[in-house]
Amino acid sequence: MSQHYNQNYTKEEISAVLQRIQECVSSGKYSVAQNANRAENIALIREYNLTSEKQRRIIMQIEVDDFCHSLNNTKLGFEYEILYVFCPNVTLFSLDDEEKQLDLYTKFNILELPSGTRVVVISFHERNRPIDYLFK
Repeated sequence: MSQHYNQNYTKEEISAVLQRIQECVSSGKYSVAQNANRAENIALIREYNLTSEKQRRIIMQIEVDDFCHSLNNTKLGFEYEILYVFCPNVTLFSLDDEEKQLDLYTKFNILELPSGTRVVVISFHERNRPIDYLFK
């Protein structure tokens, strides 16, 4: 595991982080990144026809035990931001109605803005490398 990954958390701390994420999602104060740098997110969303509502339901089902680690944002000027990685196992259906179980790599940025807390889902794609869970 990378030296930049932080797993120094209790279940209670991650429960509080996850609660903040899911409160934002529940109230519509979130977005899933789908820009040119997020081709994997776009591909997964298209392949499994993941509407905004399906994306919301997946995020709302993430549990504390799905937590892997946090890390600092590496984007220049945003190094103070902490990103949280969860990797739940989900069942998705392709456009051909083929069922697939996969580990969904999700990375969240919780932003404290003048207008309130907002969450950006930076990563939302199939896990593409080994991952270590903190609580499993």
